[in-house]
Amino acid sequence: MFIIFVLGYVCIAMEHRLRVDKAAIALIMSGIMWSLLILLEPQTAAVAHPKVFQEFLVLDPALSTLSQPEVWRRFITDFLLIEYMGDISSTLFFLIGAMTIVELIDSHHGFDILTDKIKPGSKRKLLLIITVITFFMSAVLDNLTTSIVMVTLVRKLVANYKERWVFAGMIIISANSGGAWSPIGDVTTIMLWIKGTLSSWPLIKSLLLPSFISMALPLLFAMRLIKEQPVTAPAAQKTHEKEFAISRKERKIILVMGVASLLSVPVFKYVTSLPPFAGVLTALGVMWIYTEIMYSRLKISESAKNRVTKLIKKIDTATILFFLGILLSVMSLQASGVLGYAGGIMQEKLGNSNLMALAIGVLSSIVDNVPLVAVAMGMFPVGASLGAEFVMDGNFWHLLAYCAGTGGSLLIIGSAAGVVVMGLEKINFGWYFKNISLLALIGYVSGSVVFFLIN
Repeated sequence: MFIIFVLGYVCIAMEHRLRVDKAAIALIMSGIMWSLLILLEPQTAAVAHPKVFQEFLVLDPALSTLSQPEVWRRFITDFLLIEYMGDISSTLFFLIGAMTIVELIDSHHGFDILTDKIKPGSKRKLLLIITVITFFMSAVLDNLTTSIVMVTLVRKLVANYKERWVFAGMIIISANSGGAWSPIGDVTTIMLWIKGTLSSWPLIKSLLLPSFISMALPLLFAMRLIKEQPVTAPAAQKTHEKEFAISRKERKIILVMGVASLLSVPVFKYVTSLPPFAGVLTALGVMWIYTEIMYSRLKISESAKNRVTKLIKKIDTATILFFLGILLSVMSLQASGVLGYAGGIMQEKLGNSNLMALAIGVLSSIVDNVPLVAVAMGMFPVGASLGAEFVMDGNFWHLLAYCAGTGGSLLIIGSAAGVVVMGLEKINFGWYFKNISLLALIGYVSGSVVFFLIN
């Protein structure tokens, strides 16, 4: 199973060369790993979870009539797999709801209302404004959407492509830094939040300043790469209102409703104690009803109406399936006891949870941070049994959220934001490594130092 996981990981990393979507690789990997566990070594699940296995036997006396191998298999299919799928589904349904809300705002040009307000003056001032806005936007929206919106804006304002690449590099760093301190800002932070390793306000208090430093210091250096010139790009013109199917007022309402919906999810969880996916799906339902009522009043063609039923088909389903495959694969290693064993070895050899989190951050610049965080959660169960830093809102989980979020900026291929910006602006890997990677490293290390000082 471990060999299959490593081979699958290599294939995912080489996705562009193999020309096979990483979601397909992850799904095949998860199917093979669970099949190996249940067909060849089902007893390892019982050995790895002795207390839960005994409870499973007590709750179902009919199991005593079955053979021992069949009991082990039933334990995997009727308990472990269902238990794990509950955790995985919480993450996936949250992402589906949040991605649909963001798509709803974007399709109604809600973000244009924000970007039209930007009056930059000089290019250095524009870089400052873009970077700061990206930092706070990515805390509410996903890094990918924020990066696309800001790069699209920069392309309208800056004609020189080399200068745009500097802007794009700072957008990547800022989007990843901004997503790290918010419970809904980055996929890995969402995973940690939903799993119950951290809560909203303690995370914000712990990571807001380190994340800001990891963005601000690279910005100071990047501003020297930009000439102090006025922004004079002829493309910097507002779209005429007549080009939109709905009024500016309606677009503003959808923008405010969407952002408020996403911000209300942590509050919903705090008040009701329900999982975050319940809050974001409720918010989506409210916006769905509002847009249906809005379109029932408007006399426009059906093709111009961006209903939720139409937009839900546009969300990145391949990414959702990738997360499903990766998380299922990691859960199979957890079920077999491999992750618990690996976690014990890491604690024994490294002896320092901070080093483990920092190492995961550096690794996330090379490989996807989702499986890295999933593996970490599998190796170290939440609770005081491993030490105070592993309890809910312990330092390890906050540092892991910071490192996994900001570490992806070290290389342009290290995050979803980096990959999409690389595609939009055709940035060379070598140029980013030469001009931006060092700035990202300065920010990553400086933010880590600030984290240790305040924690």
